[in-house]
Amino acid sequence: MLTGVSAVDALTTLVRGQKLPVFSHAGLPHLRLATQIAAQATAGGAPFAVIFAGMGLTHADADAVRDTLDARAAAGELTLLINTADDPVIERILTPRLALTVAEDLAFAEGRHVLVVMTDMTSYAEAVREVSAARGEMPGRRAYPGYLYSDLASLYERCGRVRGRPGSVTVLPVLTMPGGDITHPVPDLTGYITEGQIVLSPDLHARGVYPPVDALSSLSRLMRHGAGPGRTRDDHLDLAAQVLAALARARQAAELADLVGPAGLSDVDRRYLDFERAYRSGLVAQEEGARSLAETLRLAWDAVLVLPRSELVLLPDRLLDAYGRPS
Repeated sequence: MLTGVSAVDALTTLVRGQKLPVFSHAGLPHLRLATQIAAQATAGGAPFAVIFAGMGLTHADADAVRDTLDARAAAGELTLLINTADDPVIERILTPRLALTVAEDLAFAEGRHVLVVMTDMTSYAEAVREVSAARGEMPGRRAYPGYLYSDLASLYERCGRVRGRPGSVTVLPVLTMPGGDITHPVPDLTGYITEGQIVLSPDLHARGVYPPVDALSSLSRLMRHGAGPGRTRDDHLDLAAQVLAALARARQAAELADLVGPAGLSDVDRRYLDFERAYRSGLVAQEEGARSLAETLRLAWDAVLVLPRSELVLLPDRLLDAYGRPS
């Protein structure tokens, strides 16, 4: 399933039937990213639908979501469920369940591939905590009820495919980590249930990069089942591995530059810093508009080809000759 967002499609590919959360911090553009994905995602020409479940949104955010998804609604591909911050808490608990029930009907009765975007799951978990406290139930970690794990699992595990039936349900939950704490119960428990995560970076956001996806902290555990030869393109997986490896080396070079200064770096280390700039400004930065997979992979090639061929050890010669720099 293509989202049209290069940082996701290239490096943390979303696969039909997967549950892949977005981990964010307060103040980061996670709602903008969620609505962008909901507006431009496709299923490769197959029957498709989007369910957007907003929980605890401000009225301004709710209006922005409606405006962004207007074209998808006009195409008859959108179901929108909005719970604002001043709506009853019990409605916030019902919203994702209603969204997933609609998704299951569209997927397994009508044969569509359905993307369910749910934001913000932290608001949902706080609603569960509030109702639990009102019932006088025994609190668990950070006053959340002890059954929060099974409650979240009862939502996330409703995604997938059914053998013998067309259609699929893919879930993209978005959650903010209070205080940026990834060990907070909501992201912590979500990580045990889901199949990877897309992590947004405050550092990239401070540099003005949108979407601020931290590729080295992000992971799609099903990517190898939905990308590569016969699925996306034969160079996709090897190219993604090379980009991630080069990005890790570039961060080491940046740390070294902070210690000894750029002049003290080797020529190769300076090339890795050039790669990181090309990666950040070319592949990741995407203010608006959907990118095709071909355009996304071209930008990934442009970034890695900043490096000497001797450094591209994860790319076979046949791919370098076909897509990159001939020997």
